[in-house]
Amino acid sequence: MTRPYLGNPKYTIEVLQKYNFAFQKRFGQNFLIDTHVLEKIIEASQITRDDFVLEIGPGIGTMTQYLAEAAREVVAVEIDKTLIPILENDTLKDWDNVTVINEDILKVDIAALAQEKNGGKPIKVVANLPYYITTPIIMGLFENHVPISSITIMVQKEVADRMQVGPGTKDYGALSLAVQYYARPQIIANVPPNCFMPRPKVGSAVIQLVRYEEPPVQVDNEKLMFRLIRASFNQRRKTLVNGLKNSQELDFSKEEIEKAMAETGIPVNVRGEALTLKEFADLANAFNKLR
Repeated sequence: MTRPYLGNPKYTIEVLQKYNFAFQKRFGQNFLIDTHVLEKIIEASQITRDDFVLEIGPGIGTMTQYLAEAAREVVAVEIDKTLIPILENDTLKDWDNVTVINEDILKVDIAALAQEKNGGKPIKVVANLPYYITTPIIMGLFENHVPISSITIMVQKEVADRMQVGPGTKDYGALSLAVQYYARPQIIANVPPNCFMPRPKVGSAVIQLVRYEEPPVQVDNEKLMFRLIRASFNQRRKTLVNGLKNSQELDFSKEEIEKAMAETGIPVNVRGEALTLKEFADLANAFNKLR
């Protein structure tokens, strides 16, 4: 790259001082200041000149500059209005293939955006996500069936771990199962706190979720399966029977629960955290037949 990019901490500090920018705790802002990590993200995303990329939370545009170099077009959605002048008048002004939207990503109709900018073809999503909003954003992208080929995101290390673990581990939960139903997760890089400004208290990781064309398990009622998953992890220490029986989201009797479990060959005293994605799918299908 020919001129100073924001991946260099010196230029990040210059921009922040020029605009008297104050970090907002409520937005969980930690700006990446490591060129090696930025290059790894771009490389892992396999972005080409044919791609339309959605970036969530561009901050001052550090990664956006790299994305703009690689992609055909980038739309960056930023919730913090104080960052908009920095992005539009300064850090991104040299690129004509970037559009900045000042909006909460959870309120953006991403499917309509994909239709308008990419003819409805699958888009690539890249983001450096604050911890508090990681799960709603990822689940929103998957559950709303937005056309996506991959999501490459920086998240808190423990969240990345949670997305790729299997049954029987303490990190295994509803997020693990949801991510693994929709996509193949792979951790690309672990990123220490000193790669950010300000430094977060915990380590981060870049994880890539490559969307499956077809989910790895067959389930007749997706929503029911996710209700079963949530119910079984809401009270992790309880047996699966009790977790499902006590759930506000389900209305199956104890007899129906035991019958469905017997049909799928799941032992009656098992806990939800021991079940694989396939077992949850089979159980959902058995409940579906009951009703």
